[in-house]
Amino acid sequence: MTLLQITSLLIVLAGGFGAMNYLFLRLPSSIGILVVALAASLVALGVDLVFPALGITDQARALVTGIDFSEALLEGMLGLLLFAGALHVKIEDLRAEWRVVALMATIGVGLSTVLIGVGFSWITGMPLLIALTFGAIVTPTDPVAVLGVLRAANLRKSLETKIAGESLFNDGVAYVVFLILLGLAFTGGDHHGGGEGGGGLAEAGLLFVQEAFGGAALGAVLGWLTFRVMRRIDDPSLEVLLTLGLAFGGYELAIALHVSAPIMAVVAGLLIGHTGPKGGMSERTRAYVDAFWELIDEILNAILFLLIGVEVFAIAFDWSLPGTGAAAIALALLARLVAVSVPVLMLRPFRDFSQGVIPIMTWGGLKGGISVALALSLPEGDWKPLILGATYMVVVFSIIVQGLTVGALAKRLT
Repeated sequence: MTLLQITSLLIVLAGGFGAMNYLFLRLPSSIGILVVALAASLVALGVDLVFPALGITDQARALVTGIDFSEALLEGMLGLLLFAGALHVKIEDLRAEWRVVALMATIGVGLSTVLIGVGFSWITGMPLLIALTFGAIVTPTDPVAVLGVLRAANLRKSLETKIAGESLFNDGVAYVVFLILLGLAFTGGDHHGGGEGGGGLAEAGLLFVQEAFGGAALGAVLGWLTFRVMRRIDDPSLEVLLTLGLAFGGYELAIALHVSAPIMAVVAGLLIGHTGPKGGMSERTRAYVDAFWELIDEILNAILFLLIGVEVFAIAFDWSLPGTGAAAIALALLARLVAVSVPVLMLRPFRDFSQGVIPIMTWGGLKGGISVALALSLPEGDWKPLILGATYMVVVFSIIVQGLTVGALAKRLT
């Protein structure tokens, strides 16, 4: 199928599944599309077991694997989604929570990666470096899933800022950690524009600095330059086009320069969202920009969650996967608890935290498409099917179970 045919099919399916959810399930939009897509996929698998001559699974698997989910997300959709999410997070609110956000996105990511990696290596017998790579895959909380749930949860503003800010930054940091571990554990893997990986702690440290700080610097420079141009223009359509060019072009430039494209998108989005109302945009332009990026966010969310639902066809199932997946879910939750608790306990002597912050942020740390994309990007090998299957189970549990219950938990604890 051509790119246009695939895009058309995805949009039709997202719209159809979204309508089915709205009419019958009434779940939050993105989660509902995932549930319907997953249910349709499982029904197709069941029909194929009963009537193998139909070959439904083979046809669906060929179609799904023909869509490079990893490349489509990591080098396409992610930049737009992160930019859109950051655009609506106020720097003033983030500044008040920057310490806890920074600690969770750094120390928290490191602790979570190590805990999951060591635990998964012990459970499966997987080599430690490969297991640590799996830890980096399921550590990031997906800002797409998190921000979608936050809109309906009505959380306290300070708590919402902590969760949103951390989710925007920790996936960029975890992606850099993933690239480093990928370079150490696999030789010659495709790093999706993340540099050469390398061997040795010195090279790993240099790669981290280059990726993380380089991405932040590039996002700040491009965001500032775009702001300077926008303040000289009063044309809503043109200014929307400039922000779209910043998100698209900046992301691709970051990949070409081997710096963190996700961090670039977040910093650029935060800067435009902060400076726009302070002289960069008129009220009319601001309304245009907000409406445009909200629409982009909703459409890409729908397509992303649809893709997660149908990626079940790419999973190699065997009888050991349910037990291993359940263990991976438990490890991911335990690691998330530690990743949240340690920064909060470190800062508690110096500031107050709202009631229930640890359990809410632990349960609200949803995994999503980024984890699936990273698992799919691994080089082929003996352990990739297990990693992909376990990652998929963690993501589906996180979005459906945690995503549908975090709002009720927050209301109960706050």
